[in-house]
Amino acid sequence: MRTLIRQVSIFDGTGSAPQAGAVLIEGERIQRVALGADALAGEAADTVIDGHGMTLMPGLVDSHTHLTWGSSVEKIYHQFILPADELKVAAWRNARVLLDHGFTSIYSAGALGDMIEPELAQAIAAGETPGPRMVPSTLERSPEGDEGIDTGDVFNGRGPEAMRNFVAYCKDEGVQSIKLVVSGEDALKPNSAMDVLYTREELEAAGEAARDAGLWIAAHTYSPEAIGLALDAGARVLYHCSFADDATVDRMAADKDKFFYAPGPGVSIAAIEANPPPHVDMTHMKASANVRMGLEGKLVPELKARGVRILTGGDYGFPFNPHGRNARDLEHFVQHYGFTAAEALRSATQYGGELMGLEVGLVKEGWLADLLLVDGDPTADVAILQDKDRLKMIMKGGVLHKAPAEIEPS
Repeated sequence: MRTLIRQVSIFDGTGSAPQAGAVLIEGERIQRVALGADALAGEAADTVIDGHGMTLMPGLVDSHTHLTWGSSVEKIYHQFILPADELKVAAWRNARVLLDHGFTSIYSAGALGDMIEPELAQAIAAGETPGPRMVPSTLERSPEGDEGIDTGDVFNGRGPEAMRNFVAYCKDEGVQSIKLVVSGEDALKPNSAMDVLYTREELEAAGEAARDAGLWIAAHTYSPEAIGLALDAGARVLYHCSFADDATVDRMAADKDKFFYAPGPGVSIAAIEANPPPHVDMTHMKASANVRMGLEGKLVPELKARGVRILTGGDYGFPFNPHGRNARDLEHFVQHYGFTAAEALRSATQYGGELMGLEVGLVKEGWLADLLLVDGDPTADVAILQDKDRLKMIMKGGVLHKAPAEIEPS
């Protein structure tokens, strides 16, 4: 099956300026990328899509996804913990919602239910339900439990052996990335962000076991000590890092080729903007969000200048920050972190693809054909990606999830 997409402006994901051209897809991969207004004009294909000058770009990657945080633009849940059957329904729905909004790959930052994400990732890969490519995770691990909730010895518990058992459990159930909550969370428990929840020995055991098992680690970190411990353990991606000091910035810059950083402004900005009903107290969450954004306004530009790969993805799934609004992160990067639109797009495409460990995130010959056709130029106004109606085509692996209006069969 050959698909030709012609007369488009190609943003290739690297941050370079868009160029007129055409792309030929064979099967699930991009066979040719040709530049020029009339490129591939006579090329034979089973399906021809005329882009009429619209932007062809890689599919978006969300690097901090919680599919089991139930709320989406289609359905809001006012309770955080859902019954098991409804939790699965919400996760399946949210996967499809993200694909509908142009996210063709997601990296999970933890789930509220065990085994949900490995099962969903398998269902998506088998074509049984629509959704992005997934790096699935399991329940987030806190050594003492979350707010006193005991989820069992595998997910809680102290000591290096407990960590090795957790990694083995995750390997057996088909998880690809393990989420470790290394720092506290001010938004939920005031004045806890500087708390370090694991010992060095525990994290070293987790890191060694994960490497042996071929798994990755995603770490929730705020304090300098927590960031350093996560880096020492070989974490693939660090979230937040808001309280990093100068020495920690130096360390992160020195290790820039070993990890990825996702600050997660989506939840912070949404909390600041939220107008909850009188019975919902968001005082602590708003205060924490204001502090974080103030710190990150200096931290993130500094890390970008030092060459750290910074990713979009912002804790979507709360009722005030529902799935489907994930592309807001790109605008936040521009407005709050000083990125250009093209730099923000690179974070959500090329760098996100590198995090996934897949040949996605670039419009490049031989790479997977995960592509968007956008009505407008997101390198001029990245906010247009928040309007799913501007996404005229959504393709994953050469298959059209959303077809454009004009298709010419051969």
